[in-house]
Amino acid sequence: MKKILSLAVVAALGLSSLSAQAVDFTAAVGQSSDSNMVYRLGAQWNWDKSWMQSDVGRLTGYWDAGYTYWDGDETSSNHSLSFTPVFVYEFAGETVRPYIEAGIGVVFFENTEVEDNDLGSSFQFEDRLGVGLRFSGQEVGIRAVHYSNAGLEQPNDGVEAYTLHYRLSF
Repeated sequence: MKKILSLAVVAALGLSSLSAQAVDFTAAVGQSSDSNMVYRLGAQWNWDKSWMQSDVGRLTGYWDAGYTYWDGDETSSNHSLSFTPVFVYEFAGETVRPYIEAGIGVVFFENTEVEDNDLGSSFQFEDRLGVGLRFSGQEVGIRAVHYSNAGLEQPNDGVEAYTLHYRLSF
């Protein structure tokens, strides 16, 4: 647990340059690929850029920092910290705007085992795909997230999480 707290402090200091932007908060709940519960709290900073704007929509994105608790029995529970840049294609809409998202980031797990999976190292990559709806400063969506060390260490069992998330913008 000391290692994960140290990483949290380093991440917070590294993210302090983003503090001039508004911070959105997220909460997610779901299941892992082995059917254990996953709980996530996060913070997001929108990019102040848009590309490919048209009548259909626009491409934009955000930085995502999160803490995830992987619920399991005594030997398979785990904690992780993640930081991911995420690209979002937001479709046009007046009150409700559907979106799709994809991102690749980094994750640090407290230990190398999640359920029956041996991750090989605490350092992992996070690949995510998601869809959802944005409305009135809020967002609801679903995500599929894969964690793997990309073969940098063996074994490399990897693990997935499938979550329902909620985002509140301030």
